[in-house]
Amino acid sequence: MLTVHLRDISIEVVEAWRSAFSDVGEVLVSHGSILDQQADAIVSPANSFGFMDGGIDLHYARFFGWQIETELRELLAAHHYGELPVGQAVILPTGHPELRYLVSAPTMRVPSRIDGTPNVYLAFRAALIAVQMHNESGATPITSLLAPGMGTGIGAVRPRQAARQMRAAYDAIIGEHGRRGRTARAILGEHHDLLA
Repeated sequence: MLTVHLRDISIEVVEAWRSAFSDVGEVLVSHGSILDQQADAIVSPANSFGFMDGGIDLHYARFFGWQIETELRELLAAHHYGELPVGQAVILPTGHPELRYLVSAPTMRVPSRIDGTPNVYLAFRAALIAVQMHNESGATPITSLLAPGMGTGIGAVRPRQAARQMRAAYDAIIGEHGRRGRTARAILGEHHDLLA
């Protein structure tokens, strides 16, 4: 079972999560620096090219050391032709004893506003799938995952919209709603709700 820790310094983001995930016991919400919370893995809602010189990723690079950016960019070059599209995620070891893995799940191709897009949903969905695939591979399992507000900084996504998209992604993957047969009309309705 995967425990998800949602942690952010923005009280608006935290309150939006508390509302969106109020009925999910495996999702823990807290206010504060994400780097003060221990977990097996941490989500980096970066850009598609692995640059970590801005936003929350700058804090990650300073915490883990700049080699994390180099290793991420080398991984992207070797396996993704240098670019990881929104909706895909990769996992790499950090070398840190308390946050062993970084899950790079881009919310944007390059630093830009992403409000009015489903990018937060796509990125968090990709992160959750990457963790599930990692755990199925026989590697040291990831049982706890830390995530910040995705798209709520540089991306300018409203906290409630980001929380709603993260909950939809959680339901699709962890709740397995994505495996259920749905009509095209239902999917269009879900897409509309993501952007509301």
